[in-house]
Amino acid sequence: MQLTAPPTVPPRRRAADAIPRRRPARVPLRASAAALSALLALAPALTGCGTRLPEADFTARARPSGGTGGGTAGSGSNPASDTGVTATEIRIGIVTSLTSPVGSEVFSGPRYGAEAFFQALNDHGGLHGRTVKLVTCDDGGSGVGNQDCVHRLIDQAHVFAFVSGSVLDYAGAPYVSGRAVPDIGGQPIGTAYDRWPHLYGIYGSAAPRDGRAVGWNGTLYQSTEVFRFFKQRLGASSAAVVAYNQSDSARYAGQLKAGLEAEGYRVLLQTVDFALPNFQAVAAAVRADGSQLLFDAMDTRGNAALCRALDEAGVTVAAKVTNVQNWSESVRTDYASSPNCRNALWATSSSLDYEDEQYPAVRDFRTAMARYYPDRAARLSAWELEGWAGAQWLTDALDSCGAAPTRGCVEAFMNRAEPYDARGLILPASFVPRPPPTGPTRACLNAARWQDSAQGGRGGWVTQVPAMTENCFDVPQLPYEP
Repeated sequence: MQLTAPPTVPPRRRAADAIPRRRPARVPLRASAAALSALLALAPALTGCGTRLPEADFTARARPSGGTGGGTAGSGSNPASDTGVTATEIRIGIVTSLTSPVGSEVFSGPRYGAEAFFQALNDHGGLHGRTVKLVTCDDGGSGVGNQDCVHRLIDQAHVFAFVSGSVLDYAGAPYVSGRAVPDIGGQPIGTAYDRWPHLYGIYGSAAPRDGRAVGWNGTLYQSTEVFRFFKQRLGASSAAVVAYNQSDSARYAGQLKAGLEAEGYRVLLQTVDFALPNFQAVAAAVRADGSQLLFDAMDTRGNAALCRALDEAGVTVAAKVTNVQNWSESVRTDYASSPNCRNALWATSSSLDYEDEQYPAVRDFRTAMARYYPDRAARLSAWELEGWAGAQWLTDALDSCGAAPTRGCVEAFMNRAEPYDARGLILPASFVPRPPPTGPTRACLNAARWQDSAQGGRGGWVTQVPAMTENCFDVPQLPYEP
């Protein structure tokens, strides 16, 4: 995003320049969601809906939709070209599981990133003379709450599109798709973004997305570049995987184990009781096995407790590997009692390190977050950066429509063959359907490591690859049923 002028459409990328997107980055996200579902099973779901618009706006009649049946033109040259679009504003919805029982920080990151983007955009003139009016809704982490949110934002607030969603249970996805409302840049915590048309997750998808089944007739694929990376970078050949005795957590741990074994690792699988986890026993097993890497299918609480047990037992690993959801500043406090384990933390993703200010797009993100959300300095995260990237994606799609944006025009931008990278913030992604994978794929990833010595001893995430678009591997694709 250019903060001195309205955003412009990125240059078209030649097919020969296209870099394959890293599809399996989504697997770690699902892992965290699986672990969270165990927490939700023990706590009542909360629902609620927040908005930046007054309640009166929910009862106002929708303006005629120029995209479907002859709208009315507003002042100047901007027409009311589609639902949620007037001469002076575009209404965009964001649904977040903000007040879920697992806490307000677990899913909030993408929303803050998107809000900062649109505030910066509006402060610099908006888009073609229009400001973006955000309508936010908290679904409380429940399917019922999610359905309530999407109905209120579509039927009452009349939003043009959704952006940068992060929800535990996207139960409203069929309704969003059925109403042909674009949903752009959402976090694929569940499987909705690999099933429904009009939904565009932040990492892209090559699945048919015809609404009939997830992926290819119920099958998805994970590739193994994360495991290949650590094998080559650290010379690792053994790994431990820790999971709760809960079905979703165990299922994802099985996927991790399969990926590691496909790359030739010796794997130690450890299961702990969710209610009373014995991490001391895990630490002892990791020591006895000599595991070099440590993966998990647990929530932040479990990870912090596991690291504490490792430090207390004097057990070290070459890398304690976490995912993009846990790539945040809160590591500093979450792992305060286990500094040795904290300094072994590595995170992998399909997006830039939010601390890597050599990139102009990262500097723009950090500048906006410091201006609009200074109180979040200690909680900046990769998910906030990806929320910003989702907002950039929607904005560039809108910009491609000129002064008369329509949902059809925006979706044409989303469905184009050229991969999109949000000004370099994410690995190039697209939504061109392809047949089921049958062989190796070229897959890329970013990686960072937490180091207490970074930032003059304050600590921080330090990027571990020269460029994520060049940190690529030819790896197998393993089928699994979500």
